[in-house]
Amino acid sequence: MPTTDSSPRITHVSWGRLGIEPSSQDGTQSFKDAKLYPGGARTWDWNETGTSHTPGIQPADVEELLEHGASVVVLSRGMNKRLQVMPETLDRLDAAGVEAHVLPTEQAVEQYNELQAADEAVAGLFHSTC
Repeated sequence: MPTTDSSPRITHVSWGRLGIEPSSQDGTQSFKDAKLYPGGARTWDWNETGTSHTPGIQPADVEELLEHGASVVVLSRGMNKRLQVMPETLDRLDAAGVEAHVLPTEQAVEQYNELQAADEAVAGLFHSTC
């Protein structure tokens, strides 16, 4: 279900921590791994889909982002690029007509914030360690 809500801005990234702009509901949000999308943010719990560094980000990991109306998705590979991305995940985004950016975490944050500032319906999966 597409939304016209804006995506949250990332205010901080460091090893093990991703800070998200304060929301009117619950103040500053901080995550180790995060799912960001138009209208919100939450912890990215790898156990929900069985995600691990290898084979990496799965198609099921991006479904929630699509449900929130993302037109572009940023996937972070971790600070040291240890997190992989399954080819099927990129195929799923392509089939949905969603542009994908796959980058190391610090560059992923920069790309995401640029898209967010341009009022794109941007979403992302961010891994703040390895």
